[in-house]
Formats: sequence, C-alpha cells, structure tokens
Amino acid sequence: MDLRAGVYSLYERRLLRQLAGRPVPRHVAVMLDGNRRWARAAGLEDVNHGHVVGANHIDSLLGWCAEAGVEHVTLWLLSTDNLHRDPTEVGPLLRIIANVADELSAADQPWQLNVMGALDTLPSDTAEALKTAAERSAGKTGMTVNLAIGYGGRREIADAVRSLLQEHAQAGTSIEELAELIDVEHIADHLYTKGQPDPDLVIRTSGEQRLSGFLLWQSAHSEFYFCDALWPDFRRVDFLRALRDFSERHRRFGN
Repeated sequence: MDLRAGVYSLYERRLLRQLAGRPVPRHVAVMLDGNRRWARAAGLEDVNHGHVVGANHIDSLLGWCAEAGVEHVTLWLLSTDNLHRDPTEVGPLLRIIANVADELSAADQPWQLNVMGALDTLPSDTAEALKTAAERSAGKTGMTVNLAIGYGGRREIADAVRSLLQEHAQAGTSIEELAELIDVEHIADHLYTKGQPDPDLVIRTSGEQRLSGFLLWQSAHSEFYFCDALWPDFRRVDFLRALRDFSERHRRFGN
C-alpha cells in the first residue's frame, strides 16, 4: 500500500468512527454528473469512455450505500434534455445504460430495480431492455435502486397528474368531485417513486450546485450535498463525508 492509499484508509476509518450511532438516510438520491468533463480532462476525444468509466463505478456506490444501511437509492443516469444531444453520444450512452440495468439485475445482485422516467421518449429496444431488467429483479429483498432514465422533474409531475385524472375518470369521478378530493398525497401516490420515502439526502457530483429538475416534488425536504469530484473520481471518502454532513444537520422539514 502506497502512502496516499494508506492515508485514505486511515481517513475512511476515522469517518466510519464518526458516523457510528448517527442517523443514516433511508433514501439517497445521486446525480452522477461529470462523466464528459472527466473524459476531456483525461485527454480522451471520445466522451463515451467517460460514461463507461462512470457506469462501472455505480456498483461501488451501491455497495457503500448497502454497507451504510441505506434502503433506497435513486440514480439519475439520463435526463430528457440529454436525449437532444449529438446522436453519436446519445446512442452509445443508451447502450451503456441498458448494460448497467442488465448487470444490476443479474441473479447474484441483491438490488430490486425500478426504472423511472418517460420511457416512451427512449428507443423501443432500450425501453424494452430496461423493463426486462426491472422485471428480472422483482421479488429481490435488497435495497431498492431507482434508475432515472429519460427523466425530467416537470414531466414526472405532469405524468402523475395525468395518471391521477385517468384513474378517477375510469372510476366515474366528476371534475367537481375530484377538485374536492385532490391533495398532496393523491399526487404523490402517482409519482415514479410511489410507495417509497422521499430522499433524505441528494448528492450531486462535479461541483455544480443546482437540481436541474431532479426529483422536484420529492426533494422538498431533502438535505443537499454538492461534491466537487467528477463522478468517475467520486470516492468512498466523499460518500462518507456526505453521510457525516447529513448526520450533523438539524432537519427542520420546511421551517
């Protein structure tokens, strides 16, 4: 073990001691940002290599979350805006994402996958591969892993309202009756994350300090942690720092 690795190992153990007995977020949401910048900083002409490295890093993050006792993880892999990028990047990225879902749903993986987003905006073969992966993981009792793909926060809320209206239309509820009934919980029950607790902690890598539409509804009372590391460089110590920061905050839930 070289000196640098030894220092990091000592620091990790120190962070773990500091976290002992402290509250752990039940649901952690992560914006995996910085793959393209990482590739450019590494002198690579093909930014898709950054996406590959970032994809290979996901399993490590999920392992850290499981070790910490996190019950739900949401990973933002692709926004609806990303779909409008250069096709030479979007095509390979979609294949990388489909491979990630396939690997996470393998028999030896404990995660239960939930694919969330506007799948109708994706190529049909990609959407089908994602649905197959989610179905393959059904019934597993490990951590729930939400893969946000073709995701936009405004689109999610619009989809939730649309689903709510369709449900009540089928039940014969009038607009007047629905106006009296509808409340926050009714809408929440139709979100992509229905049945799950809202994220306690939202982490964004790469130094950007904005949500960019991620989990607009669910993050109303979330704690936010912005990390300067690009996603492929995000280390376990960075994750533990985020948990430590979360554990030291006094959550006011709107106050």
